[in-house]
Amino acid sequence: MTDPERLRRQLGGAETARLVQRLRHRLAHGRALTGSLSLGEPTDEERRAVERLLGRRPGRGSSLTVNLDDLDRVVRRSGMHHDGLAAAVELLGGEVPVLADVRAAEAAAWRGALAPLSTLGGRRAELSDWCADPGTGALVRRLGRTPEAAARLTADLVSVLGELPAAGVPLARLAVRTVGDAHALDADSPIATLVLSAVRATWWRAGPLPASAAEQRRALWDVAGVLVDELSSTVLVLNLPAAAGSRLHDLTATAADLGEPVVLTLRQIGRDRLRFRTTPVHVCENPTVLATAADRLGRACAPLVCIGGQPSTAALRLLRALAEQGCELHYHGDFDWGGVRIANLLRSRVPWRPWRYDTAGYLDAAPAAAPGSLPGIPVEASWDPELTAAMRQRGARVEEELVLDDLLLDLTGGQG
Repeated sequence: MTDPERLRRQLGGAETARLVQRLRHRLAHGRALTGSLSLGEPTDEERRAVERLLGRRPGRGSSLTVNLDDLDRVVRRSGMHHDGLAAAVELLGGEVPVLADVRAAEAAAWRGALAPLSTLGGRRAELSDWCADPGTGALVRRLGRTPEAAARLTADLVSVLGELPAAGVPLARLAVRTVGDAHALDADSPIATLVLSAVRATWWRAGPLPASAAEQRRALWDVAGVLVDELSSTVLVLNLPAAAGSRLHDLTATAADLGEPVVLTLRQIGRDRLRFRTTPVHVCENPTVLATAADRLGRACAPLVCIGGQPSTAALRLLRALAEQGCELHYHGDFDWGGVRIANLLRSRVPWRPWRYDTAGYLDAAPAAAPGSLPGIPVEASWDPELTAAMRQRGARVEEELVLDDLLLDLTGGQG
């Protein structure tokens, strides 16, 4: 016989709440409700409640000791619950899950959520190390937070990585095709964070990543063959040696005939395999150099690419394609610490030879520059160990505009 109303009167009040909570805690840890239980610093109401339950006055010490075997007998004999104290506690507050069972079930759920990583690593050898790395599993757990959410995350991850490396697919299109949401791979989304972690570990071979998070993201998507900002990422070119019959040649041929610069978007250079005539290509840092070359030399100017300061994804992709097809790149930039940083970054991504951009070129140009015009923290030039020392000693900043006539002479067929 069970009398829920009597049970609530005897054990369901505020004066027995702490006792019931401690009983539930025992059950949750898989312990039987036998022996004794002590409540520290009991209130007078708690003492009177236990006295009513057990029919005897409890001790007056600093703690209240309850004999659970006696309490179990009272619960059964009084009709509060015929199955005893443990069943009564669950009737009052709901079923008590055993923590060990909960943890075992949660561990099994996490193993199931992460299982697709093992499957992917077994199917794609190049991804196996990343899939097996404990840090990858930890990242999935952190981003997913629950096994259910992590399972959805790994399913999307496997779908996206199954399409990589791609061949110039726009980011939003990849997201729709694999996840069904054009914004699923936006910056800082959980799935994008995981995919870029895999890309960095698997396909990135170009040395240190750029400093800013946005540039890192673009660089990693680019190496995976995915176009980000395909219209806003651009590069400025003059007389680009695109091979006849290629789409890029069709885009640039008229401008080359006129000796006019062309702004190419990442979309235009990233969707097809680029083909070029094998010829030296000069690369400058500042648009002024290219604009002046177009004004003075026009169609007679040697092929010239301007990276416009920090190289964009479009610029890097174009230069990489030129180098891969045998076009020797000759680079010139500003002789200042910012220019050296840019050149170091560019050199970590594509091979190039100095174009009047070494110690000799600096010493030739420095007398015409204002002394003491080189502020900032010195940077080691990775392509010429002596250049940094020379720049520190002279302390003069030499911008490309200052040596423009020499650069134009090279672009007409003089020394490179």
